[in-house]
Parts: sequence; C-alpha cells; structure tokens
Amino acid sequence: MKTKILAAIFVALFSASPAFAAKGPFLSFSNTDFVVLLAFIIFLAVLVYFKVPGMLAKILDDRSLAIKSELEEARALREEAQSLLASYERRNKEVQDQTDRIVAQAKADAEATAEQARIDLSASVERRIIAAEEQIVSAQSKAVKEVRDRAISVAVTAARDVIKNQMTAANANSLIDNAIAEVDAKLH
Repeated sequence: MKTKILAAIFVALFSASPAFAAKGPFLSFSNTDFVVLLAFIIFLAVLVYFKVPGMLAKILDDRSLAIKSELEEARALREEAQSLLASYERRNKEVQDQTDRIVAQAKADAEATAEQARIDLSASVERRIIAAEEQIVSAQSKAVKEVRDRAISVAVTAARDVIKNQMTAANANSLIDNAIAEVDAKLH
C-alpha cells in the first residue's frame, strides 16, 4: 500500500508539467497554484505517514539531551578547574609565605653572622694589640737589659782600666785582706 501511494505521488509530481499548469480553473491540473498546493499536501502527508516529525522530534530531543549532558560535563569541568585553580593559588601563597620566611631567616642569619664576625674581628684586633704590646714590653726589657749589660761591661772595663792604672801593690793587698775579712765575717 505504501508503494502504491508513493507511486501515485511520483506520477502526480512528474505528470504536472509547467505547460499543463498554465491553463484552466483553480481545481484543475492546468492551474499551477493548485498543482503546487496538491504536491505540498501530498508531501506533508508522506512526511506524516512515515512519522518524520516524530523522528525529527526524537533526533532533536536526543541532540538536546546530548547538548545538556555536554553542558553539565562542561560545568563539572569548570568547577573542577576552579577548585584546582584555588588549590594552586593556595599552594602558591603558601610557597610565597615560605619563601618570605626563608628570606627573612637568611637575612637574620646574615646579620647575626656579620655581628659575630665584627665581634671576632674586634677580639682578634684586641689580641693582636695585646700581643704587640707584650712584644714591645719584651723588646723594651731586652733593650734595657742589653743597655744595662753593655753599661756594666763598659763600667767593668773602665773600672779595670782605672784600677789597673791607679792600683798599687799595697792597695791591692789591702783590698784582698778586706775582702777576706768580709767573707770570714759573713761565713761565721
């Protein structure tokens, strides 16, 4: 039955030529408007018979559901992306805070190290000053001792020369006797 209707539609469509549509009253196949109206009604009947509007509605509904699911998936992805962004921003802030703390600690350590270096340098300079003063005192003592030893040596030489030139045998015997008496008095 479907094939008969389809065959009739095709015969009607192909048999209505523009030459036939140019003549006659409205309800005749000679009238172009009537032929177009009849073809349009048959076309709509065929669409309804084959349930094309239902198929189109189903296709549109399926497409609508697919778009809706894609939108929901896109929303879910957007929310996930926002949560990831918030997480990364939070981590970035934590890392920045940690970096700031490390820099502050490094500055404090550097200042403490510099202060300790100043103290150590001051102590080292003070030790060197004390060592230099001790070397100066030692050198001074050594110089004084050398001068004294040299003075004693010169005095002894001069005294020997004076005594040698002025001493007579009687004076020498008298000095020897006095020295023996002095030693005897100290020992007894």
